Amino acid sequence: MRAQTSSQSKTSPLIQHLRAGKVYRREDLVPYSSSVDRELQQLVASGRLTKAAQGLYYAPRKSVFGDAPPAEEFLLAAFLKDKEFLSFNPSVYNSLRLGTTQLYNKTIVYNHKRHGVFKLDHRNYDFRLKHRFPKPSQVTTEYLLVDMLNNLSELAEDDEMVLERAQKKLNQFDTKKLSKALADFGSVATKKLVNGWLQPSSRSDVN
Repeated sequence: MRAQTSSQSKTSPLIQHLRAGKVYRREDLVPYSSSVDRELQQLVASGRLTKAAQGLYYAPRKSVFGDAPPAEEFLLAAFLKDKEFLSFNPSVYNSLRLGTTQLYNKTIVYNHKRHGVFKLDHRNYDFRLKHRFPKPSQVTTEYLLVDMLNNLSELAEDDEMVLERAQKKLNQFDTKKLSKALADFGSVATKKLVNGWLQPSSRSDVN
């Protein structure tokens, strides 16, 4: 009887549907099983699937180090049921070289659907609803500056020092790109601040 059950499980439509590195929502797997919850429990127990969150599973990828999780973009897209999002670690602001030095153990996800902190595959993600944000391939240093200023109060940095350095090094950024990033993504406070810096009188005072 056990041999028959094992044979059936190996050839079940759900098993055949799974692909290593892919992420699945429970609702998407219902058509492939007459008893999806029972079969999902069996697959998790056997290691064929890993439960990332309630109703969210993935088939581990094989690597030289053992089972590996899926690419983060696939996990987030399945959770959101949307491919439009921007994920980043606030430590990326350090690349601007404006005196920020803190390292952060969190990932922020700008998106159109979810808000709040959710744990996916034992990692915390800070989902934030945003009407507008660039595609990952369109993130520029000018956008990072605007976004950092938007979030400056949340960072474990000396605000006054960061603002002073940002103003002094403003000529290192492309003015046209900065103005566009400011118009598209800047908060009211950030727009007022940077537009003040961009005034000829302010630039001459800095130089």
